[in-house]
Amino acid sequence: MAKNTKPTQAEAEAAVRTLIRWAGDDPEREGLLDTPARVVRAYGEWFAGYAHDPHEFLERTFEEVEGYDEMVVLRDIRFASYCEHHMCPIIGRAHVGYIPAGRVVGISKLARVVENYAKRMQVQEKMNAQIARTIQDVLQPRGVAVVLEAEHQCMTTRGVHKHGVSMVTSSMIGLFRKDPKTRQEFMTVIGNPVNRG
Repeated sequence: MAKNTKPTQAEAEAAVRTLIRWAGDDPEREGLLDTPARVVRAYGEWFAGYAHDPHEFLERTFEEVEGYDEMVVLRDIRFASYCEHHMCPIIGRAHVGYIPAGRVVGISKLARVVENYAKRMQVQEKMNAQIARTIQDVLQPRGVAVVLEAEHQCMTTRGVHKHGVSMVTSSMIGLFRKDPKTRQEFMTVIGNPVNRG
């Protein structure tokens, strides 16, 4: 099979049956008969982010904003992603802000960018940088700030088994990186997860 050739539905279901057998169960028993098809459908939903270019979500912008040039923040965007090391869920919230340079984008589009990158196998740091860079590349604002807070199930359900631990990452571009007051204003607006105890 070529490196970039996507397996068929039947091949994917066969792989799930192999994993069921490897785990010690019988894929032919009644309760598991439809599991391979269900798992493949679930994977199609969980990893739907590979099918879209998130840059496209930001292409339609609005310039009739009466010169608005202050911070725009969308906070508490819930997301579910999947750890690329164990394929365990990463459940969290994204906070996204930008300072427009003459044009704004519909706020749902910011949430779509987050969702698109979340629907891939990820590490949180990479996802954080991808969201920020995409907004910067397309909108060309005076600054972009993205903070992600998430609980990693690869840490809670296996390995060290630590519950209630959140990982916080941030990407700051433009004014959010250069100006401490702007960065602090953003952190205050989102509730400053870095300082939560």
